[in-house]
Amino acid sequence: MIYDLRHFLERNGFYVSSRLADRLGIRAKNVRLFFIYITFATVGLGFVLYLVMAFWLKLKDLVYTKRTSVFDL
Repeated sequence: MIYDLRHFLERNGFYVSSRLADRLGIRAKNVRLFFIYITFATVGLGFVLYLVMAFWLKLKDLVYTKRTSVFDL
């Protein structure tokens, strides 16, 4: 059963990049490389977004600290 599922996915799943490459008129290798690069870019973008938000929240906490009286300035 697992072998049949694997065979089905290999036969039909890898055809996506080949069919897209044929439609665009480029090589399938370039389409696969594009998908690999875009995967790394989106993972890196998420990490950078996380760091920016963490810095922003830390900066917000420093600016909006609660003061107990007027003389705490």
